[in-house]
Amino acid sequence: MPLHRDDPESVGGHTLLDRLGAGGMGVVYRARARSGREVALKVVHAHYAADGVFRTRFRQEIAAVRKVSGAFTAPVLDADPDAVRPWMATQYVPGPSLARRIRERGALADAELCGLALGLVEALRDIHRAGVVHRDLKPANVLLAEDGPRVIDFGISRAAENHQTLTETGQMIGTPPFMSPEQLVDARAVGPASDVFSLGSLLVYAVTGRGPFDADSPYLTAYRVVHDAPVLDGVEPALRALLERCLAKDAADRPGLGELAAGFEALASGAADAAATTVILRPGRRATADTGLTAAADTAQATRPVTVADPPQGALPPGEGAPQGSRRLRRWARPLPVATGVVGAVVLGLTAYLTLGPGWAFGGDRSGESPSAQSRWAAPPPGWRPWQTTVYERAGHGVRTVPARQAGGTRGGPQCHVHERAVFCAGDGVLPVRLDGRTGETVWRAGSAASVAGDDFSRFKILGVRDGAVVVQREPQGEGPNRVFAYDAGTGDLLWQRAVNAEWIDPMLSGGLVVLPEGDGTSVTARSPRGGEEQWTQRLPARHFCGAAEPGGQLYLECSPEGDGPTLIVEAGRDKGPGRRLSVPAKAGLVGAYDGRLLFLDLTQDEDGNLLLGQDAPYAAIRTVDPRTGAQRTTELAEEYEGQVSLTGGTLWFATSNGRVTAVSARTGRPLWQTSTSLERPSEATYDPRTRAVYLASATGRVGALDAKKGTLLWETPPRAARDDSDWGATEVRTLDGALVAATPDGTVFSLDPARPGRTPQSG
Repeated sequence: MPLHRDDPESVGGHTLLDRLGAGGMGVVYRARARSGREVALKVVHAHYAADGVFRTRFRQEIAAVRKVSGAFTAPVLDADPDAVRPWMATQYVPGPSLARRIRERGALADAELCGLALGLVEALRDIHRAGVVHRDLKPANVLLAEDGPRVIDFGISRAAENHQTLTETGQMIGTPPFMSPEQLVDARAVGPASDVFSLGSLLVYAVTGRGPFDADSPYLTAYRVVHDAPVLDGVEPALRALLERCLAKDAADRPGLGELAAGFEALASGAADAAATTVILRPGRRATADTGLTAAADTAQATRPVTVADPPQGALPPGEGAPQGSRRLRRWARPLPVATGVVGAVVLGLTAYLTLGPGWAFGGDRSGESPSAQSRWAAPPPGWRPWQTTVYERAGHGVRTVPARQAGGTRGGPQCHVHERAVFCAGDGVLPVRLDGRTGETVWRAGSAASVAGDDFSRFKILGVRDGAVVVQREPQGEGPNRVFAYDAGTGDLLWQRAVNAEWIDPMLSGGLVVLPEGDGTSVTARSPRGGEEQWTQRLPARHFCGAAEPGGQLYLECSPEGDGPTLIVEAGRDKGPGRRLSVPAKAGLVGAYDGRLLFLDLTQDEDGNLLLGQDAPYAAIRTVDPRTGAQRTTELAEEYEGQVSLTGGTLWFATSNGRVTAVSARTGRPLWQTSTSLERPSEATYDPRTRAVYLASATGRVGALDAKKGTLLWETPPRAARDDSDWGATEVRTLDGALVAATPDGTVFSLDPARPGRTPQSG
């Protein structure tokens, strides 16, 4: 692929030649080193460079690749994880991926398959000898060179003995058709045997052109991986026997790599009888990689049968009640703790989904009831009706239509705000649009992304709406400055724009002012939203990465040092000067304010004192801080909780990537209730005091409502997304005078009545 206009000419002394690919977290280039050697150069997107968790993960990837050396892996040649945009150069492998080869030419012949299998077994042997588990072995991560396959992309690998997991917002490790059962139900127990399962799935795909657990959606695929036998139609008997062993649900029942190598060698030589003998495992024998690493089952909890419902066929729309067929049966399942993950991975591990099956839903539409009969629900605004639209529809004002190259779906949006019965949305490649909150009609569109960014893939994020102005940040996906724009909320006209330096802190809208990092990025300037006039300026702590929060109506900067050290909490605002500075441990993260004190959650530490990081990392304690004196008080949580966190009043709401929602008392740290839903990697919980309900949405557009006091699941809706973009996170549910508004990553925006969520929406 050719270079883009905003691609740099060189990175780290490597001249860029062309693009090999791009993803949510970075771009991979074909480049030439000063020596003339061609390399594959992976460069992190600019907006992730300031993310300390991401830098840690990138260093982890570099360390993992450097540990591994072998004929069937691509070694790291140079790297700089501390660059402004971290990068890593690995050996360039001229050849297509296995995914592309199958897509263009069909399944492999038996002779080709055995050569591929032996090369991959050797690659896994080298990887496991280095003490690393790959965890994302799939066709796209296997390159076919002339002298054999190469395993690439160690972005989610992990040392076999290291149970620390780093995640990006809401994302789970792996790619569904090639994940192992333990990846879906207990990611911390994943070991070398997980790679053997992935190898089995990959080889089935290579020889048949389809995966052994393929289904219409990744959620159903995940269910089949955990519960169902693999589909091996078209696989010849001797190979089938070997692959069935690789795809055993229990990690302890899978063959070791030495056993696999002997089996594939026998198949390659045509000795089917020898191969059949090779794959027989005597009862009681434990199958582990022959490197001395213990299989995942050694550290996982013991397998136990769990009583679950038969999965119903297809989606269950609201109003149909509970799934048909209440017959119970015993299925293989492990306990379902939260699985965590990284970029580019698809989130699946739904507790309710993996145990109750696809389409499972609670409650019903209750469309026959009137709002007055349901005392908890508030009536929607006058003139409102259920609607569903996209951010690409024809607008009444401004730029009426979207250029064809921009239409077709965002990758990380849209993200929407509700203000005075209007809905404002922006996202990847989408400048803000205003929708009528009552009908979903597009009132105006500010323009095309290319008109202000020079490209149609920059990310636009709405910071807020204030004083008749919609304030939007541009986050470039390649090179180029961050900018902040203000548009007239009524007309969509541009009011003002400014370049910002987001190296140390991101812009935000707080206290009726736009707070921008300007100049060299070492200070923030507050400006009025509508006119952009300067109000005050304050310097940041030197060499600290800062985030901004507004608990209790006061702006605070939460600043972590580049290296080790405590986190500084700095009071910001007019006439604050350097600001009052409080110091809290690095493990504490600011959540909000409660009872006049700042409330933090302390992350859990492992036996060596290392923090477990990421969205689904567990929290161990509540820490409250008096902002006047700095006095701190710690309350241990009754148990560890994880997930997206929000604080309303005296309640902490935790929503995990597997759909579990837990309410915890902010005063005592004790759980108030816990409920499992079928929402896939849900958003933060939105509490509506008028309806006494908590709302959450998934990336596919499922919306769920829970009773805030008891945790009762009131209802769930079917998916709304036109396509499956569940590897991107859900956006928060917004309330609009008795109605709800939510969006999905494919550009769909919709509004529903919580009293009758199953009503058919009209097109906006």
